[in-house]
Amino acid sequence: MVKLIGSPIVIIAIIIVLMVSFSFFFLTESEEFGPVFIQEPDDVIFPLDSDEKKVVMHCEARGNPPPTYSWYINGTEVDAEADYRYSFIDGNLIITNASEVTDYGKYQCKAENSFGTVLSRDGTLQFAYLGAFSGKARGGVSVREGQGVVLMCTPPPHSPEIIYSWVFNEFPSFVAEDSRRFISQDTGNLYISKVQPSDVGSYICLVKNTVTNARVLSPPTPLTLKTDGVMGEYEPKIEVHFPTSVLAAKGVTVRLECFALGNPVPTITWRKINGNIPKKARLRKSQAVLEIPNIQLEDSGTYECKAENPRGGTAFKGHLQVYTLPQWVRMINDTQMDSGEKLQWECKATGRPRPTYRWLRNGLPLTSQGRMEIVNGELSIHKVQQADSGMYQCVAENKYGAVYSNAELKILASAPVFIPNPIRVIATLGKDVSLECKPRASPKPRIAWKRGDRRIQPNKRIMLLRNNTLRIVNASRADEGNYVCRAENQLGSAELTAILWVKEAMRVELTPARVEVTVGESVVLSCKATHDTSLDVAFQWFFNQKPINFQQDGGHFEYIQTQSSTVDLMIRSILLKHAGKYGCRAQTSADTVFTEAELLVRGPPGPPGVVIVEEITDTTATLSWTRGLDNHSPISTYNVQARSPFSLGWQTVKTDPVTGDMESAIAVELNPWVEYEFRVVATNAIGTGDPSAPSRAVRTKEAVPSVAPANVSGGNGRRHELVISWEPVSEEFQNGEGFGYIVAFRANGTRGWKEKMVTSADSTTYKYRDETFPPLTPFEVKVGVYNNKGDGPFSSVVVIHSAEGEPREAPSDVRAYSISSSEIRVTWKPPNPEPGRPRGYEVSYWKDMEQEESGKKQRTVKNETSMVLTGLEGNSLYRITVKAFNSIGHGPATAAVTAKTRKTRELPIGWDPVKAKDNESDVIGYMVLLKQEGRGHNQVTRTINPSTVLSLPEGGTYIIEVRALSEGGDGAVSSQIRLVTSSAKNNQCSVHCLPQSLAWTTLLLVLLVPSASW
Repeated sequence: MVKLIGSPIVIIAIIIVLMVSFSFFFLTESEEFGPVFIQEPDDVIFPLDSDEKKVVMHCEARGNPPPTYSWYINGTEVDAEADYRYSFIDGNLIITNASEVTDYGKYQCKAENSFGTVLSRDGTLQFAYLGAFSGKARGGVSVREGQGVVLMCTPPPHSPEIIYSWVFNEFPSFVAEDSRRFISQDTGNLYISKVQPSDVGSYICLVKNTVTNARVLSPPTPLTLKTDGVMGEYEPKIEVHFPTSVLAAKGVTVRLECFALGNPVPTITWRKINGNIPKKARLRKSQAVLEIPNIQLEDSGTYECKAENPRGGTAFKGHLQVYTLPQWVRMINDTQMDSGEKLQWECKATGRPRPTYRWLRNGLPLTSQGRMEIVNGELSIHKVQQADSGMYQCVAENKYGAVYSNAELKILASAPVFIPNPIRVIATLGKDVSLECKPRASPKPRIAWKRGDRRIQPNKRIMLLRNNTLRIVNASRADEGNYVCRAENQLGSAELTAILWVKEAMRVELTPARVEVTVGESVVLSCKATHDTSLDVAFQWFFNQKPINFQQDGGHFEYIQTQSSTVDLMIRSILLKHAGKYGCRAQTSADTVFTEAELLVRGPPGPPGVVIVEEITDTTATLSWTRGLDNHSPISTYNVQARSPFSLGWQTVKTDPVTGDMESAIAVELNPWVEYEFRVVATNAIGTGDPSAPSRAVRTKEAVPSVAPANVSGGNGRRHELVISWEPVSEEFQNGEGFGYIVAFRANGTRGWKEKMVTSADSTTYKYRDETFPPLTPFEVKVGVYNNKGDGPFSSVVVIHSAEGEPREAPSDVRAYSISSSEIRVTWKPPNPEPGRPRGYEVSYWKDMEQEESGKKQRTVKNETSMVLTGLEGNSLYRITVKAFNSIGHGPATAAVTAKTRKTRELPIGWDPVKAKDNESDVIGYMVLLKQEGRGHNQVTRTINPSTVLSLPEGGTYIIEVRALSEGGDGAVSSQIRLVTSSAKNNQCSVHCLPQSLAWTTLLLVLLVPSASW
């Protein structure tokens, strides 16, 4: 029975419109129910060396009243009062100072309240640890070369799994596994199929705990070779293999090991008997391990590994069996029943092996007896009673696990109750009305209706339905009044009073009923309701049967309340998508009326239907399409567009005029052998609509080329070559496959044309070589096109000269003279231009005491006949030659001429140091700039001292500037010092300059001029 907690029952009047119905419900602060697990115990692996000394087994359930908890270890209830190591926090079990001896095992949580008891699934508590190897020294192993050997690991106590590896001689030099060496992750042993001298050494087994990551090393095992000979060849012997029967849970990764000793080293192969090895399987460690990820039932079967060498072979077979934990297919659900009814529950699970079932009520096992019958996963209780209430659990289990399905059974027993009571019902004149009678009661009550003091007798207008609903057909004013439904069972009775009012039907007018507008315009629809003034009316607008969301569509729709019984819908800036049916629904507590108006929107046409290419030729395409929507304005014309790989998007193609009543057209003046897509755009008086979807891509037929190459030209090249070039014809105009060029040429004054085929469509050049014609021979040239369909047009004839020769003569009248200590000017006269015209000159120069090959070279810009050599050393004699060159090659060099650079003059200078002010960065050096007036010569010198030595390349007028340097940047420049030098002797002079920034104090620039003559 459901109890009502807190506030009293609330009486609610339900207004029923047209087909009136009413029901009952309880308002309670919270419903009472039995315990339902939120969290059940999980498997836990606890590291014994963990700093956290507490193990937590989790359990949580919801229920009202809140459940209480108890725990079981291996079927024995935990007594927290008797053992201080156990404590409870909410539903969780806390174990302090847990040990494997006392606490290893299966844990189960029990949650119970006044409605029943449920048991959780089992959670296993394991402990992770890794002991130490025995400290006892291990004996050495001695074998012959070529013999196989097994080095035992003998791991220490551990839990859970560990990973094995071996160290050779010293850490971290690990043994690398290959076809000859193998480390078994099942036994931990190291297997060497054929020992070699390089294997001699000390071997240490290293094990790692997969949970704690702890590692320990075994004592070393020495491996030595016997000296009494070498082991001969022998057949393989499988030393490690997977079990004859392997059990694996569905979804895990299975590793099957197989390794053999033998000489020569055996080869391992795998197969599945009566089947294929799964494609997802992988061979690891030189095929010694067969790894099958995500194992499934179909992977079960017999697997064989075979070891072979030239001396023989051996094999091992084992069976792999995949099991699955039980999984629910059908579960039981909470059920409420009247006493005396029959309960029928069924639970069903899958699993391998097939699960068995058992049933629990309030944590205790159930068996078939009396009214209760249990057959596997089916539970039946005949004529349920209050004592049958409680928490039921169906447990499906096989030897690999169990799953629980929980449900609560409530047996109802209560006198009839009506909520709300009374109720008020408003019906519409002339329409049917239904008065429902649905009390809450158990067992089911008997129902009777009356009006006033008289029991209602069914007739043609008043009917009592099977569900105890009273239905009145064609309601009239005379039907108004009070109707009473009486419900009674053995626990009591109750009455429901229904007050019926009958009102006039409401009328609704929506104007205008049909309206046409153009895209961009606005319109107002008005909805007016005529109804009983004692009732309030509510309105709702619809578009194509869906309510209008004024917040989302507020940009176009606006709801306007003009009067209490009239509302308007404003539609602004109308789009084509706004065309359709607009509905207004008016609703009172007695009636609902819905009416619609139609909005037609004139706009540009919609996209035409799919475009079909009916016929294709080399330059035309016959197209057809279906009409799209004209959007209430007749289509006047269609425009055909095409797109190809060579066009910039969609382009209008030429057709005959296509009027609005046509659905086909012929596109003309297309290019042959080009892939086109076509689409169609419709236009009406409002505008141009969206285009149709593109047609499938089609290629026009092939045709003879019609476009000749452009910009035929040529020249240059090597001696005796005629170079002809042109702009290639775009693929768009090649008109077919097998496109190429025909190059035709003849020497001026001759009659016959020589023709050469160039088969590459991308070619831009053809070179013809003939040593019989002299350089710069004029030729008439034209270039044509062809493809598989035939020859196309030639270009216009142009005259192209054959290549010229390299220059034959050296330049003449070469002169060289010094213009400074680092520069020499060289001049010459050009050679005879025939037959090789120079395109420039190359000047070679080197110092007198050096080889020509070590010298430098400079080229002129175009055909200049002079050059200034710069960057030379002062007071040095240079040898200089000049030769002409063009695209063919170099001409002969001139005889070497000589010139000597002038002497370099040195100028020591000094100045007063600059002192930084308090707000300025410290001075870290100076920069001295030397410029020569009228020349581009600049010399920049940096120094940390307030003096330096400048090199003056020649006589002339020089300008000297000095500025201080600091980490904050360059300081202000000093006043310029002008210095005139000549061959006369100069005396020492000094100049005082005013400071130009706060970074400078008085700057004294002293020019120390040597007394020696310049």
